[in-house]
Amino acid sequence: MSRYLDPRSDVVFKKIFGDHPHLLKSFLNAVLPLDAEHQIDTLEYLPVEQIPQIPAFKRTIADVKCKDANGRVFIVEMQIDWTNSFKQRLLFGTSQAIVKQLEKGKEYQLLQPVYGLGIVADIFDKMTPEWYHHYKLVKSGAYSTSIIEHLQLIFIELPKFPIQSPDEKKLKLLWLRFLREVNEKTINVSRDLLDIPEISEAITLSEEAAYTPGELNSYESYWDSVRTEKTLMLGKFEEGKAAGLAEGLAEGEAKGKAEGKAETMQKMLKNMLEAGMDIVQIAKIANTSEQEIEKIINMN
Repeated sequence: MSRYLDPRSDVVFKKIFGDHPHLLKSFLNAVLPLDAEHQIDTLEYLPVEQIPQIPAFKRTIADVKCKDANGRVFIVEMQIDWTNSFKQRLLFGTSQAIVKQLEKGKEYQLLQPVYGLGIVADIFDKMTPEWYHHYKLVKSGAYSTSIIEHLQLIFIELPKFPIQSPDEKKLKLLWLRFLREVNEKTINVSRDLLDIPEISEAITLSEEAAYTPGELNSYESYWDSVRTEKTLMLGKFEEGKAAGLAEGLAEGEAKGKAEGKAETMQKMLKNMLEAGMDIVQIAKIANTSEQEIEKIINMN
């Protein structure tokens, strides 16, 4: 095993941010949309009875839940691969955290804001270069500025953020660089990261030497779980893609016969070729011969 472990894993993420509140405070103040007057001063981890139950894949989520001296609740999740349910799951967890704040008979005005932070080691929005996604309850209307602050979700796409940006806080980018750059392949850590005391401490906590044999086994088990679930997700995707392509081919063929032309079919097959599929794969999916596929592709 290498000198460093990947801080995006459950074991390392929780050792850094789940056992050292001062590191979590530095991280949250850096990456959350908090102005100077509302920075986190101190925080504590939520007691077990107040921790919201968030449905997730077995072990591909690393999470930490805490609150600050003002009663604000922060839920932090590290997600390796994006799934379409991730937003809903974090929304579910933050909503539960709001509900769990009040004991029976307490007044609603005692409710404090809840922030859900989802850090994703994957690109999920390929239509925009934006990497920082902030959601909050805003009154609709062209001239409305009314905001309900009590529930906010922030999603960060780790692969997309720039190393340098005049529009972003330096500490935010450095913390995110730590999560993106430090892993088992790391030999030398950037001096920019080591110059920040909190990040330097987090790097030290990422060293293999900081872990017991049992923790190292859990670390390997975590990545085994990630690989297994990724394989299962890929298998489901391929099944769906094959079924969709076969259905599309059938619809295209029917349309061609009905209209006396096969432009739709031809375009579909060419798109498959451009996507990297070969004639043999396409013919197998379409349940027809390779010669027939080539005939349609080369049709004038």
